Amino acid sequence: MAINLTKGQRIEIGLSKVGVGLGWDPNEGTGFDFDLDASAFMLGENKQIPEERFFVFYGNQKSSDGSVESSGDDTTGGSSDGDDETLTIDLSKVDNRIQEIIFTVTIYEFEARKQNFGQVRNSFIRIYNAQTNEEIAKYDLDEDFSVETAVEFGRLYKRNGEWKFEAMGIGYKGGLQYFVNKYASQFA
Repeated sequence: MAINLTKGQRIEIGLSKVGVGLGWDPNEGTGFDFDLDASAFMLGENKQIPEERFFVFYGNQKSSDGSVESSGDDTTGGSSDGDDETLTIDLSKVDNRIQEIIFTVTIYEFEARKQNFGQVRNSFIRIYNAQTNEEIAKYDLDEDFSVETAVEFGRLYKRNGEWKFEAMGIGYKGGLQYFVNKYASQFA
């Protein structure tokens, strides 16, 4: 049975292959489709990516160590089967320099389209067994982000050799570039 997480809650993963599914439903009548983009930043101890290919997004769909892979870009959201974008992680392949993997969602062209997370509903991140598709935990982002255009949904992090997951739900103003500046400043 899956665990419904609250903001800040942490759980142990106990698997080597996990899926991270992200989903959302755009509100109707905003004039443009919502193109939300899921990304993963694979961070070292200094909270930075050690090399560019440890940033997984629509422009780089697989990490350099082969441990994180994106399903690609869903440009409309509202998938009928739940997940709009997924990231698959093989924790046994994660480079030993990586201490945590941050999962973010940003709104593509949020300024031009005048969009924010206040116009998105039913957004969630879920962790599941990538081999059986059994859901382990789900975090529904139920806060009202009326001006935020970028959200850190959650993170996988390593403690004492074990991987854990934390539900974050932290909103920011900015787009994907905000997170690139935060986690990949040496490459920005």
